[in-house]
Amino acid sequence: MRIWDAPHETMDREQLRALQLERLRATVTRVCERVPHYRARLAELGAEPGDVRDLDDLGRLPFTTKTDFRDGYPYGLFASPLTEVVEVHSSSGTTGKPVVAGFTRRDLETWAELVCRVAVMAGVREDDVAQVSFGYGMFTGGFGLHYGLQRAGVTVLPMSAGNTARQLQFMQDFGTTVLVATPSYALYLAESMQELGTPDAFRLRLGLFGAEACSEEMRRQIESRIPIRATDNYGLTEVMGPGVAGECECRSGMHVAEDHFIVEVLDPATGATVPEGEVGELVFTSITRECSPVLRYRTRDLCSLTTARCACGRTTARMGRIVGRTDDMFIISGVNIFPSAVERVLFSIEGIEPHYRIVLGRKGALDTFEVQVEVTEELFNGWMDDLRAFERLVTERLRSALLVRPKVKLVEPGSLERTEGKARRVIDERPR
Repeated sequence: MRIWDAPHETMDREQLRALQLERLRATVTRVCERVPHYRARLAELGAEPGDVRDLDDLGRLPFTTKTDFRDGYPYGLFASPLTEVVEVHSSSGTTGKPVVAGFTRRDLETWAELVCRVAVMAGVREDDVAQVSFGYGMFTGGFGLHYGLQRAGVTVLPMSAGNTARQLQFMQDFGTTVLVATPSYALYLAESMQELGTPDAFRLRLGLFGAEACSEEMRRQIESRIPIRATDNYGLTEVMGPGVAGECECRSGMHVAEDHFIVEVLDPATGATVPEGEVGELVFTSITRECSPVLRYRTRDLCSLTTARCACGRTTARMGRIVGRTDDMFIISGVNIFPSAVERVLFSIEGIEPHYRIVLGRKGALDTFEVQVEVTEELFNGWMDDLRAFERLVTERLRSALLVRPKVKLVEPGSLERTEGKARRVIDERPR
């Protein structure tokens, strides 16, 4: 298996910890000197840069949250003057002020290098043609993958999102072998290929999917519809964008670029470190960013972590799949439910298409919980009694797994909204 940067990706863990400590101390000094927010937070905790003598001292540093980014909008968390900033990206800001990240020229070089690592570990080769179907613009996904794939020596088609007919035409005309997209858009493209009736006319062999969680069940759905090997990668605007972690060809977890980020998995309620292999909240500290360094960013993503050596030869820690987010969990009848748990049940039932929506409402004093799910054409157009029996089956499977009985609504194939970006799985209509 090809490794892009073997000296760092296969580094002895004691050497890695020494490098992390050196870079952490430099980062804490930088933010204390240049970012008023961090200077104030460190002072509140009675901490100074010189107090970081060991990686165990990480716990003495303040957490950073999305609120901190919004309060500092637009330039408040920058550690570089605008004369040194060559590019700015941001989140969509659909739930408040956008999260803003700035990049110096060196930051862009680091970003390209780390995304290149992700692409190569997934199996990208120099003779590939990669179609980037992420949106370009302020979103980090499009540009991040573009820069990294170019660094890997790949021919890049900067398609951006949307115009599915043109996406498919270019896949055929240019011989696209690597698809970069959200998993939900990959499913939509797969449906469109099947409607054309020529899925074998495409040369796709590898998918680099990110920007939203991709369960193992969704991966199987994608691979069953198009001849592609689906790989997962992870990133977020607050930390850098794509390139933070990605799957190697073993697909046994996403390797974190630990020479650039320190990762913790904490109990979201107490902030205590959870034992290796157990699920907790991901927390990242960037240790090489110039413009937008971040201390202990609480991602709200829930997953596990292992430092066991991978069969690919890399020694970096591996993230498990994201099993949910602390802020997308909803409560019905006193039971905590994650959308990913609903998805696991639905995708395990034959006859269900990989498109669903959860609708939450309120009737009187009680919350309502409805799961709308597409079924196959054969089932939907079959006998009504069979459809009712299938609805009861889906309801019982969900009740058994979730300990709450939802209302299940079976809908016609293609009736639920398709998306060219992140899928919106939960519609919460409850009054706030």
